[in-house]
Amino acid sequence: MSTMSIGLAMFGGMLALMVLRVPIAVSMFIPGAVGYIFLSGWMPLLAHLKGAVYGRVSAYDLSVIPLFMLMGALAVNGGLSKALFEFANSLLGRFRGGMAMAGVLACAAFGAISGSTVATTATIAQVAYPEMRRLKYSGRLATAALATGGTMGILLPPSVTLLVYAILTEQNITRIFLAAYVPALLAAVGYIVAIAIYVRLYPGHAPGAQAVPRGEVGRTALQVWPLVIIFLAVFGGIYGGIFTPTEGAAIGTILTFVATLAKRQMSRRLFLDSVRITAQTSGMIFMIFIGADMINAALALSQLPAQLADVIATAQISPVAVMAAIMVFYIILGCVMDEMSMILLTVPVVFPVILGLDFYGLGPADKAMWFGILILTVCEIGMIFPPVGLNVYIMNGLAKDVPMVETYKGVVPFLIWDFMRLALLIAFPGLTLWLVHRMTG
Repeated sequence: MSTMSIGLAMFGGMLALMVLRVPIAVSMFIPGAVGYIFLSGWMPLLAHLKGAVYGRVSAYDLSVIPLFMLMGALAVNGGLSKALFEFANSLLGRFRGGMAMAGVLACAAFGAISGSTVATTATIAQVAYPEMRRLKYSGRLATAALATGGTMGILLPPSVTLLVYAILTEQNITRIFLAAYVPALLAAVGYIVAIAIYVRLYPGHAPGAQAVPRGEVGRTALQVWPLVIIFLAVFGGIYGGIFTPTEGAAIGTILTFVATLAKRQMSRRLFLDSVRITAQTSGMIFMIFIGADMINAALALSQLPAQLADVIATAQISPVAVMAAIMVFYIILGCVMDEMSMILLTVPVVFPVILGLDFYGLGPADKAMWFGILILTVCEIGMIFPPVGLNVYIMNGLAKDVPMVETYKGVVPFLIWDFMRLALLIAFPGLTLWLVHRMTG
C-alpha cells in the first residue's frame, strides 16, 4: 500500500467517524495514530506523542485564545449587547428595514468585542429579535438578517478562528488582524445594502420608516462608551506596538470585567459561568489542536501534502482557478464540519500548495494573510449555507415561531453578496492587504 493511499485512507476514515458523530478531536486523532503506526510503527508514534502534546498545549501563543474568549464571555454575560443594538437602531431605525440593518451593525460591533460567531448571534438575537417581531418584521427577514450579521464574528478581530489560523501558519497576529477589517467592512456594507434592496422589493416584510426621538442618538451613544474605550485600548495598543496581542487580550479582559461591574450586571454566578464557558471551549479547541496535530503529522509522513503540491504545480492550471477550486472545496466541507476543525485539518495540507503558486506576484507573507481572509470568508458563508448553516440552527432555536426553511429563503440575498465579495477578494488581493501595508509598511 503506497504512502499516498494511506494518507487518503486516513482522510476517509476521519470523515467516516465524523458522519458517525464521533467527537471531532477523536475523529482526527484515531485515523492519524493508526496511519502513523502503518507508516512508522508503534515506538515512533509513542516517541512523537511524548513531546507533541505538551509542545502544543504549552505554547505561549495559545494563551491569547482563552483570554480573548473570557473577554467575550464577560461581554455577553455583562449585558453589553443591548446598548450596542440600541445605538445602532438610533442611527438606522429611521429607514425602512432600519432595525434589521441595526441588527447587522450591532452584530459587527459585538463581534469585534466577543470574537465569537455563536455568542454574537445568540446575544444580539435575544435583544433584537423580539423587538423586530413587535414592529411587524417578517420572520424570514428578521432571522436571516441576525443569522447573517452574526457570521462577522468569524472575521472581525479578535476572532478565535483568525487567531488559530495565524498561530497555525506562524503569521504575525497584528498584521492578520489588520487584514480582516476591509473585508469585514465590505461584508457589513453589503448586508445593509442587501436589506435596503430586499425591503423595497418586498415591502410587506418590514414596516415603514420609524421616527427616532430627538436626542436618542446622543443618549444611546453615552451607553456604548465603555465598549469604545475597551476597543481603542486593546487594539490601539496592539497596533501601536505598545503591547503584544496576548497582553492586549489580558488588558481587554480586565477592562471588560470592570465595565460589567460598573453597569451592575455582573453577578458572582455570571462571572463563574463566564469562566466555565471559557474553560470548556478552550479545552475543546485544545483537544481539536491535539487531534489535528496527530493526523497532520501522519499526513506529513505519507507525503500527501507535498505530492498534492507537486501535482498542482506541474499541472497547467491558472493559480486563480486553483484558488477558486479550493474555495469551492471549503464551502462543501463547511456543510459537514465547523470552521475550527476545517482550518486545523486542511490548512497544513493546502497551505504549502498556496505558497508554491504565484498569485499576482505576492510574497509569502502577503499570500498567507490573503489566503487566511479568504478561508474565513468561506467559513462565514458556511455558517448560513444550506443544508447545515450553524447560525441558522441557532436562530431556529431562538425563534421557534419561524420555520427553518423561511430563514434559509431569507439568507439568499446575503449569500449572493457573500459570493460576490469572495470573487472580489480573490480577484483583488489589495482589498485585503491595503490596510496592512498602509499601517505597517
